[in-house]
Amino acid sequence: MGYLWIKWLHILSSTLLFGTGLGIAFFMWMAHRSRDPQHIARTARVVVIADSLFTAPAVIVQFVTGMWMTYRLGAPLSTFWIGSGIALYVLVGACWLPVVWLQIRARDLARQAAESGTGLPVEYERVMRWWFVLGWPAFIAVLAIFMLMVFKPPGWG
Repeated sequence: MGYLWIKWLHILSSTLLFGTGLGIAFFMWMAHRSRDPQHIARTARVVVIADSLFTAPAVIVQFVTGMWMTYRLGAPLSTFWIGSGIALYVLVGACWLPVVWLQIRARDLARQAAESGTGLPVEYERVMRWWFVLGWPAFIAVLAIFMLMVFKPPGWG
């Protein structure tokens, strides 16, 4: 497969990754704000499915196509924008993996509250607080990766 096709796949998967992530965050946050356990449980169920169907494959395609293009270009991984992009990619993954678990936990806690007719438990609040806290560095890191891919800065100092 030619370089431009791999680049196209890389751009497409980055768009899918960013768009799905932003959409998931929006719908999860809006459901959370509703304070309705049934609504939260239904939304979180779909969010977990979307992460499995779209986000996870896009993460893999991003890594494979990024490494392939780097190899094809003959660019060392120590190149500032490539090394920084990889470091940010690892940061995003370090935030995203716990977020997936937190979404599953929030879904389960909301489902239990809906089935028992009780309010959301304190643990749900703790889970969503961590979900929110981990989402921000991941979001900012993805924006920084886009910047690095477009501008390819030579490095500072």
